[in-house]
Amino acid sequence: MKKELSKKIDFPCGIQMPNPFMLAPMTNTQSHDDGRLSDEEFHWLTMRAKGGFGITMTCASHVQEDGRGFPGQLGIYDDDLQEGHERLTKAIKKEGSLAVIQLHHAGMRSPQKLIGQPPVTATSQEKYNARGMSTEEVEHLVQSFIKAAKRAQNWGYDGVEIHGAHGYIIAQFLSAELNQRDDQYGGSLENRSRLLFEIVDGVRTACGPNFLLGIRLSPERFGMALSEVKQVTQKLIDDDKADFLDISLWDWRKNPEEKEHANKTLLQHFLDLNFKNVKLTVAGKIGSTSDCIELLNNGVDFVTLGKAAILHHDFPQMAMQNLDFQSIGLPVSREYLKKQGLSAPFIKYMQRWDGFVSE
Repeated sequence: MKKELSKKIDFPCGIQMPNPFMLAPMTNTQSHDDGRLSDEEFHWLTMRAKGGFGITMTCASHVQEDGRGFPGQLGIYDDDLQEGHERLTKAIKKEGSLAVIQLHHAGMRSPQKLIGQPPVTATSQEKYNARGMSTEEVEHLVQSFIKAAKRAQNWGYDGVEIHGAHGYIIAQFLSAELNQRDDQYGGSLENRSRLLFEIVDGVRTACGPNFLLGIRLSPERFGMALSEVKQVTQKLIDDDKADFLDISLWDWRKNPEEKEHANKTLLQHFLDLNFKNVKLTVAGKIGSTSDCIELLNNGVDFVTLGKAAILHHDFPQMAMQNLDFQSIGLPVSREYLKKQGLSAPFIKYMQRWDGFVSE
């Protein structure tokens, strides 16, 4: 069983991942307000690379200045941000980990106070004071993702992940509930997914066949329908442009919330798809060596760790050394999190998670 935990992953693009552990892209609010990398975020990420993660992925990094989703967000929307990214990629790769950046635009989830104007989305949403984008703005957004991916490649990243999950802008377009457009980006699932596929096609064309390309999707919440997310997933596989798909399950053991699909777990719904050469990773309450082994034995290619990676910067090393390893119980102290590489802003953010940080 230990062999599963140290296996190398060969992606279609030709890049090899040294082990089946990926650091989840996590909001941490540690960088500068103009998108520049901070020493605190550098420390947090490189500590995980040293801890044995096969892929060290950044937080969601905004591709347009007005697409910020949270304070202290690492940005990749401008050439002036180059210095921090080059410093980061060199340090991650020095530890033998792959450096991957997640490309993001928050859409209607951009706080107006943060960006200084009403946020944008597929169709106007009064609840968020968000306005619908023009067709030209959507086309510009596609180019912003592509340009950000090219920056990432030029600045030393091994690859990018397109953030199409958790109700951010790509998911807002995918959702039949949120997207009421009447142009080529709205209506049918083919049209609602056009934004995502144009970004994927454009990134692959701009960055070439040897650049790692992943896409993150979530099958529930924010107006998403499981059957449609599965269709999009299969088309991404069939189009042969992606290297991996990152499915955020919230909990890898849970059954779908939609009653008509509750006959099997969310995970099984995706394992039943034909992934061909594309690799599958999932996230959602993975907290022990046994969780990892069970997922890998069931057909997941590599695991993505969020909470467990916050609690243990060296989770991969610990899991590979100990078949009985399990994440520390909650809550944990601020001092414990500080020792795990979290700065004061990140610890403050984690206090939003009920029962995570002890008072």
